[in-house]
Amino acid sequence: MPESGPSTPGHIPTGPTEATAPATAPPTGPGAGARAVAARRTGLLVTLVLGGLTALPPLSMDMYLPALPEVTQALGAPAATIQLTLTACLAGMALGQLVVGPMSDKWGRRRPLLIGMLVYVAATAVCALAPDPALLIAFRLLQGLAGAAGIVIARAVVRDLYDGVEMARFFSTLMLISGVAPIIAPLIGGQILRVTDWRGVFHVLTLVGLALTLVVWKWLGETLPPERRHGGGTGAALRTMRGLLADRVFSGYMLAGGLAFAALFAYISASPFVIQEIYGASPQTFSLLFGLNSVGLVAVGQINGKLLVGRVSLDKALGTGLVVITLAAGALLLMTSGVFGEVGLVPVAAGLFVLMSAMGLAMPNTNAQALMRTPHAAGSASALLGTSSFLVGAVASPLVGIAGEATAVPMAVVQLVCGLGAVACFLGLCRPWRKDGKEPQART
Repeated sequence: MPESGPSTPGHIPTGPTEATAPATAPPTGPGAGARAVAARRTGLLVTLVLGGLTALPPLSMDMYLPALPEVTQALGAPAATIQLTLTACLAGMALGQLVVGPMSDKWGRRRPLLIGMLVYVAATAVCALAPDPALLIAFRLLQGLAGAAGIVIARAVVRDLYDGVEMARFFSTLMLISGVAPIIAPLIGGQILRVTDWRGVFHVLTLVGLALTLVVWKWLGETLPPERRHGGGTGAALRTMRGLLADRVFSGYMLAGGLAFAALFAYISASPFVIQEIYGASPQTFSLLFGLNSVGLVAVGQINGKLLVGRVSLDKALGTGLVVITLAAGALLLMTSGVFGEVGLVPVAAGLFVLMSAMGLAMPNTNAQALMRTPHAAGSASALLGTSSFLVGAVASPLVGIAGEATAVPMAVVQLVCGLGAVACFLGLCRPWRKDGKEPQART
């Protein structure tokens, strides 16, 4: 099987037709310093572009969160129905990755990405005009289907360019960039609601999507050269995915990461109602708390990338993150169910902060460990990782509101079940204590 990207990128493409070149030795001779500076700038540019692509999903979700109570009133629909707009977008992102991932292995990364971004812009513009919940849900689904291109291809590009520890570090760097989105998105959403209604949020998202499309078109080159692409149609793509799923360790990381993401999405889906309706916070206060939790996630992600990777095994860091997520979810269940009496916003917010921060250990390491086993099919592997996460998250979304808007217990129950399931998959399928570094890679 052909190997993928080197442990460090030698030349990162920045033009419409450039493909990745093999890593080379550090430049020497006349002009070497200038070339090294140019390479660093090019690497930074591509990092920012990939960060923007991974930031698009939290932008699509989180800018809209402070407006959820207003949407229920404006469209005359119950909260459970409006939460389906989140579920539809999430399901679309999950299903879209199954299509775009294999397409990017066959045709390269650039063309499917640009098509997806253009459709995303159109669907988001229609969401701003939706007159009823049914149409809003339908176009949120299309928005998610198209937005999946950015998610899956960004991960595949990382796999094209990096390997091993460097890939884990790069995922942590992406978390820093994409982590800015959930910090500022609810703040922007809350401020937009000061001057306009919820439709203004989608107008802003349309402009963001259009700007990112132009950036991708101008500055992100092709990273998968023709000789490393896979031929074949739907049957070949399905065989590749079946081979990936047959790999026990890959499936373990995929499921552990998906369940951890579901715990995160249970928070994303329920927190507007929990913080604002149950604990009486304003949209602006909710936005600040949401941003603080995102700061925790980003900070721990950077500790993982800068301090832990290379010093502590990825499995140890991942296992620690999953255990902390589970413990925080258990504490939230005890608080919200009244075991400690009536608690206020501060203890619940603290529990959510710990849970969100631990995602900074879980998410980059599950992606890195899974993709390290699949250099031969990075697009398909990335699609399976993303699809599993978004599908489980889409199931978690309506469950958090199953008991109505007056209790946070369902949110905590979903988070605890997901945390326990993630730990079980990690231990039962990945079996980190048995690894000797010589396990075969997934076959396709």
